Amino acid sequence: MNKPLAPKAERVPTDWKTAQMERRVRRRYAAERRFRLFGLAAIVLSVSFLLFLLVTMVANGARGFVTTEVALTIDFPAAGLGLTPDRIKGPGADLALAGAELDAVTDRAAVAQYGTDGPALFSDGAEAVVRRALKADPALATGKTRLWLPASTDIDTAAKADGTAQAEKRAQILTDAGQLRTGLNWGFLSGSDSTDPTAVGIWGALKGSLLTMLVTLVLAFPIGVLSALYLEEYAPRNRWTDLIEVSINNLAAVPSIIFGLLGLAVFLNTFQLPRSAALVGGLTLALMTMPVIVIASRNAIKAVPPSIRDAALALGASPVQVVFHHVLPLALPGILTGTIIGMARALGETAPLLMIGMRAFIATPPGKLTDPSTVLPVQIFLWSDEVSRGFIEKTSAAIIVLLVFLLAMNGIAIYLRNRLETRW
Repeated sequence: MNKPLAPKAERVPTDWKTAQMERRVRRRYAAERRFRLFGLAAIVLSVSFLLFLLVTMVANGARGFVTTEVALTIDFPAAGLGLTPDRIKGPGADLALAGAELDAVTDRAAVAQYGTDGPALFSDGAEAVVRRALKADPALATGKTRLWLPASTDIDTAAKADGTAQAEKRAQILTDAGQLRTGLNWGFLSGSDSTDPTAVGIWGALKGSLLTMLVTLVLAFPIGVLSALYLEEYAPRNRWTDLIEVSINNLAAVPSIIFGLLGLAVFLNTFQLPRSAALVGGLTLALMTMPVIVIASRNAIKAVPPSIRDAALALGASPVQVVFHHVLPLALPGILTGTIIGMARALGETAPLLMIGMRAFIATPPGKLTDPSTVLPVQIFLWSDEVSRGFIEKTSAAIIVLLVFLLAMNGIAIYLRNRLETRW
């Protein structure tokens, strides 16, 4: 015979007033407080590092947007150049100015005005400023004129209170005499690379980045989105589809240098595309960005409720209309978010671009996609390797431009995402 079941123990309410329970409650509350403090400390530490980075970059980079100029009086007729306004205005103006030895004229005028060490006050780009001034106003060749020319690196850093004691003393004397001034360095925003830190500019690298990102976006975005649509909406579930999905996930984690080697082997060695061109850089970065866009797009498409598809089919829409008229517009905010993440990663990449030769010295901005060019991260890398002190502030200034470029991209993506977002 079956034994009778033992009666269940009667449950009694917990006595929260005992010493044991009070200790357990205190330990639990203490653990929660420690957890909150650890989280707060992590946030404070992260914000502190971010603020330190921003303050350091702004403090060093702000001086990169400031130029120092020294006044120089040049008597062009006394220099015996033989230049007339008609020669400078004519079609052979560049040839006439190139053969006028304006650098020697500038050095002699500096010696006459400031002594034997006068030429050391001016940068190597002073002669180019004199040439542009004559070309802009040919009448200057007929008389004596006072020009503001870029100062040398020593005087430039001294004027910004970061030079040697001797250079700072000389800069102060020039300032008191009204022969030295500082102002916004528009040439840094409109020029290209140079061996002289006082004459370098960021526009060549910025334009190269814009062209490279344009090629990357034009290729990676449509191909990535269409691939995600096929895999999520049309592809059959079999071993080949699983293999493709695993491969895409693995490609998203491949080091960027591998894509640089791939671009070198395929685009340069096989297809013989021009080295150091924005076209090749965009193709290489598109390969790297595409897996990120595919993964983000698939997640955004998967997040669209199935009821949207069912309702569209019930109203007579075809499968293609369901995808492109309903699913894709609703998934577009998430797709844009993933795209901008991939583009931001591509914008900051240096290693793959170094592999395809985009570290060349580019003195003129690229005019088209096949012209030699460089990008902002590579330009920052090259300037950071220079020995001249003048390149330190230019490197920080270029980093500020890169951060502004990145923030602008993110801002546009956030605006589009909020504009296109649909709540249900």
